[in-house]
Order: sequence, then C-alpha cells, then structure tokens
Amino acid sequence: MAEKKQIYKCDICGNMVEVIDGGDGDLVCCGQNMALFEEKTEDQGKEKHVPVVEAVAEGIKVTVGSNPHPMEEDHFIQWIEAIDGEDTCRHYLKPGQDPQTLFKNLSPDVQVREFCNVHGLWKA
Repeated sequence: MAEKKQIYKCDICGNMVEVIDGGDGDLVCCGQNMALFEEKTEDQGKEKHVPVVEAVAEGIKVTVGSNPHPMEEDHFIQWIEAIDGEDTCRHYLKPGQDPQTLFKNLSPDVQVREFCNVHGLWKA
C-alpha cells in the first residue's frame, strides 16, 4: 500500500514519483514494482546527509550535512523540501551549487527531507 508523501523509484528507467494520495495496489514501472525509499535519519558514512535546520529572520535555512554534502556531477543533493502539514515546498539543486536552501516564512518545527542521488532519502 502506497502512503501519502512516500517516494518511489524505478530501478530500470529511473522514473521517480511521490505519492499524492495513498491507496491499495502496487506502483509499477517498466513491468516491475517500483522501489520505496525509506527515510533515513542517522549518518553512517563519511558523507553527511541529515538536513540541519537553522532558524533565521526570514524563515529556516536548511543545509545538508553538518559538513556540507558534496555536489559533484555523479553525487549530489537533488532536492531539499520542507513539509508543513499538508503544504510542501521543494527546492531543486544541481551539481556545483551549495547543498542548502532558505524556506521563507516557515518555522523550524516543520518536517525537512532531502534526496541524494546516490544515498537516497533523508530527514531531519
């Protein structure tokens, strides 16, 4: 059963989807079930993935990792998002950019997630 806000990816073609409304049944792409990304919350290797949330005058600043995450062509943070109840704000990133963003007019008690193209989905 797919649940709201879950992220799935096709292991064959790379299509990625976020569930808008959950329901029974499987998410299928290229003839096989899509893989569910579990939200990880603890860093385990040398790269740091857990989002760090800082309250600033404009809202919240989110940086990926206590030491900034690499932003290379083959290993980078694809997006950072803030979830405030039913509302979601997502900022997309590219290699070479800083692994951080500013979400205006949000408080630090929102849920924050980020997606690394190599290591998957992480939340604060």
